[in-house]
Parts: sequence; structure tokens; C-alpha cells
Amino acid sequence: MPVRNLQSIDEVLEELDDIIETTVEEGSPLAIFAFVYRRTTARIAEGIAEDTFEDPDRMERFDVDFAAKYIRAFWRYRHDKPVPFVWRTAFHAAEDPEGRKPIILQHLLLGMNAHINLDLGIAAAETAPGGQIQTLKKDFMTVNNLLEELIDEMQERIFRASPLLFLLDWIGKRSDEKMINFSLRRARDFAWGAAVTLAHADEEDKDHIIREMDEQIARVARKVLAPPGFLLPKVLGLIRMFEDKDIRVIIEKLRG
Repeated sequence: MPVRNLQSIDEVLEELDDIIETTVEEGSPLAIFAFVYRRTTARIAEGIAEDTFEDPDRMERFDVDFAAKYIRAFWRYRHDKPVPFVWRTAFHAAEDPEGRKPIILQHLLLGMNAHINLDLGIAAAETAPGGQIQTLKKDFMTVNNLLEELIDEMQERIFRASPLLFLLDWIGKRSDEKMINFSLRRARDFAWGAAVTLAHADEEDKDHIIREMDEQIARVARKVLAPPGFLLPKVLGLIRMFEDKDIRVIIEKLRG
């Protein structure tokens, strides 16, 4: 399925609705990230309408470019075409490789890791190349603030579908919240640093920089998918046992 040349957030929302409908119909856990990301995109659209951003027109271009990278990767993977390493890891995890079944939170984090750590910086540099990149910083940070607020809301709803998720608090002194919030802030800072680097890089250097970023971020994804240690994998297995397995039910609980 070729991805159309998206021009507006409304068109992005239509594409995301299509991905959600497709993955829910298939019973695929890829619906989890798609749903949360759709909520994020809708929230950014509200921010644009409410003049939350310094440059609403630029923000829409930025958000459309950002979203298109995920949408394109999703459909390319389904048609056996090359995608970034980090997206391949996230998508492949939904197919239960080697008998592993990530919990709901892991699926969400895998998507966030790929889209924020890799796609966000690239989209920012494309939207504001060269010296323009610094003019984007305030709106870039505002997007991430909106994302943090939404993730806090979504985390509460994940508990409805994953009632033993509190065990991550028990073994890590609220390590689940720290993992999400810290990784969001780290991802934001990493993405901004990448955006500045790419905005000023020569064209011939950009592909090399992006490949190196992809390989680095894919290593993070593999740790999210298969965390080290003895206790944490056991606890994740216990959490998974008591989670909702029906994707339709999970999405309805996330919907609230």
C-alpha cells in the first residue's frame, strides 16, 4: 500500500485511523502504539488550533513530516520493504519471535523509542534546516511536553488492561514511571541534538549520521524487548499472564 503524499494533520489522522482499524482487526499489538500516537497527533492538532505554538503553519508541516515517517515504515514493513532497524525491531516484536510476548507497556515503549529517538530529530531538521533549527526549539519542546502529559494519562489507562503492572513499582521503586519519563526526556534531548546535527550536516553526511543513529537506537529497543537480569524478565512474564489479550478490549480500555 503506497503512502500518499500527506499535506495536513487531518490526512495524517485518517491514515492513523486506517492503521488502527487494520491492526485491531488482525488482533495485532501494533494497535497499541498506533492508538496512543493517534491521540498524540490529535492533541497537537488541538494545540495548533489553540495557538499553543509560535508558528502554527510550520508546526503542522513538522507534525505531518514526523507522522509520515511512522506511517511509511508501517506499510513498508508489511510489504517486505526495508525499514530502519529500530522500526523493524518494534514491528517484529508483534509477531511473537522466538516465543517472546512483550507486555502492553513494552509494545508502547518500542514504538516510542523508534519514533521519538529516530524520526523526531530527522523531521525537525527537515522542517527547519541550517540556522533555522534554533527557531524551532521552543515548539519542539512544547510538543514533548504535550507528549509527557498524554503518556501520564495513558499509563493510568494501561493499568486497566494490565492490572499487575504495579509490580514494576515494587521491583524498581516506581521504575516503570521513571523508565517512561526518563526515557522521554532522554529521547527528547537525543532527538534535539540529532536535529541540530542533521540541520547543519552536509547532504552527503546525513545518511551516514542517520544510519549510526538507527543502529544505536535499535540497541535500546533490544533492551526494552529483552531486558537483562533475572528478576525483571520473570516479573514481566507474570504481568503478561494477567493482562488482557484481546486487542479490541485493550484499545477500548486505553480509550477510556
